[in-house]
Amino acid sequence: MTDELDIEEEEEEDEQRPFNSLYFRRMMRYLKPYRRQVLLGATMMLTVMAAGLMEPLIIKTAIDDAIAPGELNYLDRLVLALVGLRIVAWLAQRAQIRIMNHTGQSILYDLRQQLFEHVQKLSLSFYDGRPVGKIMSRITNDVNAIAELVNSGVINLISQGVSLVAITAILLIMNPRLALTAFTVLPAIGYLALRVRTRMSNAWMNTRKAYSSINAHLNETVTGIQEIQVFNRQGRQSERFRRINQRLKKAFMTAIHYEMVLWPGVDLVGVIGMCLVIWVGARQVIQGALTIGVLLAFVQYINRFFAPLSTMSRVYSQVLSAMASAERVFEILDTEPLVYDREGAVDLPKIKGEIVFENVSFAYKEGEPVLRDMNLRIEPGQMVALVGPTGAGKSTIANLVCRFYDPTEGRVLVDGYDLTKVTLSSVRSQLGLVLQDTFIFSGKIRDNIAYGRLDAPLEDIMEAARAVKADDFIQKLSDDYDHEITERGASLSTGQRQLLAFARALLANPRILILDEATAHIDIATERAIQEALERLLVDRTSIVIAHRLSTIEKADLILFIDGGRIVEQGNHRELLARKGRYWQLYTTQYRLERDMALESSLAAGQVG
Repeated sequence: MTDELDIEEEEEEDEQRPFNSLYFRRMMRYLKPYRRQVLLGATMMLTVMAAGLMEPLIIKTAIDDAIAPGELNYLDRLVLALVGLRIVAWLAQRAQIRIMNHTGQSILYDLRQQLFEHVQKLSLSFYDGRPVGKIMSRITNDVNAIAELVNSGVINLISQGVSLVAITAILLIMNPRLALTAFTVLPAIGYLALRVRTRMSNAWMNTRKAYSSINAHLNETVTGIQEIQVFNRQGRQSERFRRINQRLKKAFMTAIHYEMVLWPGVDLVGVIGMCLVIWVGARQVIQGALTIGVLLAFVQYINRFFAPLSTMSRVYSQVLSAMASAERVFEILDTEPLVYDREGAVDLPKIKGEIVFENVSFAYKEGEPVLRDMNLRIEPGQMVALVGPTGAGKSTIANLVCRFYDPTEGRVLVDGYDLTKVTLSSVRSQLGLVLQDTFIFSGKIRDNIAYGRLDAPLEDIMEAARAVKADDFIQKLSDDYDHEITERGASLSTGQRQLLAFARALLANPRILILDEATAHIDIATERAIQEALERLLVDRTSIVIAHRLSTIEKADLILFIDGGRIVEQGNHRELLARKGRYWQLYTTQYRLERDMALESSLAAGQVG
């Protein structure tokens, strides 16, 4: 049933969209900073085109005015002129290729950089419902398609259009009758374009979306490879990938099918037009109304007349492909962050660490509240622990303090400042956060620890590592603090990654430190060592600790039992145990489980001994 739903969601992406002139104009704006380069490249392209247009005239002159009357000296000059044109065209084309490639890469750089920087500014809510692979697809595949069109496609379209007009004028001047004969096939080309345009547009849209689904599934598979292997679900993942891959193949082949209908059709109609010209022109030559040189030049121009039409039809296919990408890229660029620096926002000064929730309610989805009318005060320097069942709203409290989200109702204040009225950077520069599933960047260990304080000297980095007991394992690694970590810290154990995250947060010297299940993956001996370090490090620093292992929060100044988005109990460890309420039930249950597990371990060790 789940697989069927997945397929339905993927198929819903294959929506059909009409050509959007607004998106096309937006794409063209990326040419603006490079007007001079584009103009120079277009000039080189027009030079190549002009040289090509002069060749049939020179050949016509050579046949009629040099070869027929036997003027060999004139023929020599015409041949030299033809060679000179070829050299000019070669030099111009070489310059054009260099200029347009440089311009194309510059446009690609600008667009990719703009999209990447915008993605980093977006709120966490943007990422909640979007697979990482699909976002990656927009920054890579879709941006490439737009840049290719903006750079070469448009210039090609303009130059071929100019070429078409010039050839039309030459044909009409040379022989109006033959020209009109050739033009009789133009309605067929128009009919082909109108019939195929919309279908080709939809096909390229579906192709881009299928590419996006491929990237998303690949990212999910690589990220979750351990779970896939341990539950032996390789077959399921392969089957789902096969279906997505089949969609991609089908969409791409549909787009190619319409391309094969359009531009080979244009070529075929062009050949028919040229045959008509030869058939009519040959009779004029026989009748003495036309010279062979004129007919030969006319045939060459006819061939060049239909070539731009074919090229323009291919560029139009490129336009439709890029339009599909543009819709997806501009969708992201048009997405505004829900959490941002509002007008008049001020920098938060150095804080003491007081945190106040005033009638705070919050919902990730409308109509599904996670926090309900919560009132809370945390004094500067207090260690506050949040406990309660999964989904009660503990991590949401931490998210609101970090201002990853803004309250649906009410206010969150730090030192009396409403967080929605201060700048994001000034808030987060005074916060430290360690999560259960911490993220370690590829690179040196020292750079990972210094991520929140890039200018930190090595001695400070080592001191932070020693404080959280990370120095012990770092010294055993090759190159110790210069040891290179692989992507996501895969070469380290889960506990080692947590210790690095602790060191990173503590080196940043935050006024408020949030630990969200931060000791969940650390063994008991290491946890006790960290607790000793934290007792020293949390002095004069406000801390919020979310923990399921209650032994880690016994010394908290205040423990809040959260359930259903509300505070149902609060007090210190002794007060809550004496009350024998929800916290007491949770603590005694957990204590018995830990005691029984310890007893079983002791018995097992005795039997082995």
